[in-house]
Amino acid sequence: MDTSSLGLLVLPLPLLVLIAAAEGWLRQRRGLGHDWKAYWASLGDAAGRVLINGLLGPGIIGALLYAVWPWRIATFTMDRWWHWALLFVGQEFCYYWMHRADHRIHWFWLNHSVHHSSNQYTLSSAYRLGWTGKITGATIFFAPLVWLGFPVPVVLAALAVNLLYQFWLHTELVGRLPRPIEFLFNTPSHHRVHHASNPDYIDCNYGGVLIVFDRMFGSFRREREDEPPRYGLVKPIYSHNPVRIAFHTWLQMFRTLKSAPTWKERALVLFGPPQ
Repeated sequence: MDTSSLGLLVLPLPLLVLIAAAEGWLRQRRGLGHDWKAYWASLGDAAGRVLINGLLGPGIIGALLYAVWPWRIATFTMDRWWHWALLFVGQEFCYYWMHRADHRIHWFWLNHSVHHSSNQYTLSSAYRLGWTGKITGATIFFAPLVWLGFPVPVVLAALAVNLLYQFWLHTELVGRLPRPIEFLFNTPSHHRVHHASNPDYIDCNYGGVLIVFDRMFGSFRREREDEPPRYGLVKPIYSHNPVRIAFHTWLQMFRTLKSAPTWKERALVLFGPPQ
């Protein structure tokens, strides 16, 4: 995704890093083991992203969102409770389709694959989000909210809050929650399935805060006791180098493009499903 909105996550980042370290200690206490090299790789990814975002500013997609604003069909002044309720539902709807595109369109997967690159499912993987979101630009999926009349800063802040909510989902230390919560909300159980590379679990549970759109559009999968999640990419990457993690999918894409014999096949490499 375009990470311009993620600048709002810079302030809580040190706290998230400390909580992730505490989870690592607790995992070790419980005999689960913890990949501290992956922990530091995620921190390196986050630090690099903060630096890149600071250098590049809002980026092209941020500029496009502001360009949509003069063409809005209404204006939500955010001084009514239902404005915020509508924004929440609209943001969840747009996030669902953005996240689904992240997995089903190779161009968006180039950056999003970084988030799935850790072979262990821990809180530190929550802020492993890649460096090239300003190039792939998945945040364009939120342009309809701006067109409807929600101010760009409010839309981006809502996305940041969505991502902050998802931090606690990236853990194996929380089991299934009571049924009403599991039915409505994205939970650690649902998100473990989303991060799994098992054939039965791939490409599902795209929701942010809510899981209801997955249920509506047929992409929901339940965590099964007879099928423990296997984390990481289908073709795992074992490097802990943040630079390699950030660009390995891009390098694979360029090699595939080079060998593609026709323009149609090159277009499929870019915009077809990830291979």
